[in-house]
Amino acid sequence: MLNLTFLTGWSPQLLSVLRIMTGLLFLHHGTAKLLGFPTVEYFAELDTMTAVSGVFELVGGLLIVLGLFTRPVAFILSGMMAVAYFLVHAGQSFFPLVNQGELAILLCFVFLYLAAAGPGPWSVDATIQSSQRATVRG
Repeated sequence: MLNLTFLTGWSPQLLSVLRIMTGLLFLHHGTAKLLGFPTVEYFAELDTMTAVSGVFELVGGLLIVLGLFTRPVAFILSGMMAVAYFLVHAGQSFFPLVNQGELAILLCFVFLYLAAAGPGPWSVDATIQSSQRATVRG
């Protein structure tokens, strides 16, 4: 059996890496929908539900990447992805592979995990928390 216990010490940093990469991928959807970058396939009119989701993806993705207000933002984005799955994907088929909802489900649960676990050490939230502790002690 492969022993990967050496990774245990890296758990906090890997949580930060998971948060950053998830945020970057989510942000990518927002820039595509609202800015037409890097593709114009999803470019949206500002009065559509696509544009509303694009705002959540752009702003929420940026906050997740930075690790700022991570827990509440991740909780909101988790709910958003659950709603997206049921409104957009679930009606097409029961099976996520068929209805192309795998990403929505995965993001829903990754954001839910981030809401519970927090941002990890490489985040603005951790820096603020560390500064507040130093101020209280000092």
